[in-house]
Amino acid sequence: MSMAEDSTDQMGMQPQRRMRRAYVVLPSGLTLANLLCGVFAIVSASRGQFDFAGLLIILGGCADALDGRVARATGSGSRFGSELDSLVDVITFGLAPAMIMYFAVLNREGWEWMIAFFYVACAAIRLARFNVEQAGRAKRYFHGLPSPAAGMTLATYYWFSQSTLYNETILGDLPWHFWLRFLMLALAFLMISNVSYPAVPTVGYKKISEILGSLVVAGTIIGIIFLRKQFYFPALVAYVVYGVGKTVFFGLIGRKPRGDVPVISDLDEDLEPDTQIVVADITPERQAARRRRRRRSHQRDDRNRGTPPSGPGESE
Repeated sequence: MSMAEDSTDQMGMQPQRRMRRAYVVLPSGLTLANLLCGVFAIVSASRGQFDFAGLLIILGGCADALDGRVARATGSGSRFGSELDSLVDVITFGLAPAMIMYFAVLNREGWEWMIAFFYVACAAIRLARFNVEQAGRAKRYFHGLPSPAAGMTLATYYWFSQSTLYNETILGDLPWHFWLRFLMLALAFLMISNVSYPAVPTVGYKKISEILGSLVVAGTIIGIIFLRKQFYFPALVAYVVYGVGKTVFFGLIGRKPRGDVPVISDLDEDLEPDTQIVVADITPERQAARRRRRRRSHQRDDRNRGTPPSGPGESE
C-alpha cells in the first residue's frame, strides 16, 4: 500500500473520530445542562424567584429525559454516563426542589429544614437503587416514584398557586402551606417504596393501552402549551396518585410484592390479563446454593472430559 493511500485512509478516519467524540459528548452535555438548571434553580429560589426556579426544574427534566435517549440512539451509553446522570439528578430533583420548598413554604426558624433533608436523602437512596436495578436500559415501569416526577411536583406548586384555578376556586381556601409538608414526606417515601410507576406511555392504535397512551401524550402536550400554570402540578399529583392506586389495585387482586420485587414490573407488560403471576422468592442464600451447584456441575463435566478444572486466576 502506498503512502498516498495511507494518508487517504487516515484523512477518512478523522471525521469518523470527530463524529464519535460528538456522540459521546452530547449525552454528557445534556446531563450537565440538567445540573446547570438545578444549581440555577437553587440560586433563584434563594432570591425569591420561585416562578423562574420552577421553570428551571422543568427544563432540567427535559434535559434528563433526552440524555438517556440520545445515549441509546447513538450507542454512546456508558457506566460513567449513568453514574453522572444520577449524581446530577440528586441536585436537580432532590436538593433544588427541597430548597424551593424551604425558601417558599417551610419555617426557617425551627427544625422544618429536616423535612428538606429527609426528602433529599430519599432522592439519593432512590437514585442509588435505580443505578443497581434499572440504569442503562429502556424501561416501561419504574421501581418507586421517579425523582424527576417528585421534584417537578414540588417545583410547580408555586406556578399552580398563581393560577386562576387556584385563586378563584375553593382550592385557594385549602391550607396548602400546611399540607405541603406532608406532601414532601409522602413523595420522599414513595421514591424509596415498591410502588410501580409507568414510564413514557406507549403510543399506537392497535391496543387499548396504546390508544390510552396516545391520548395521555396528546393531552399532556396540549396542557403544556396552553395551560402551563394550571396543568403541571395537578397532572403530576395525578401521576403520583395513579401509581399508588394501580399498585393497591393489583395488590388487592392477589399480586402482592414479595421481597424487593415490585407488584408491576417490565416483565408483566406482555402477559395476558388472565395469566397467573408467579414471582420467585430468590434469597441470597438460594443464589449462593445455585452458584455452588453450577460450579460442581462444571467440575464434573471437566472430569468427564479429562480436563483439569481451571483455577480462580485462570481464564479461557
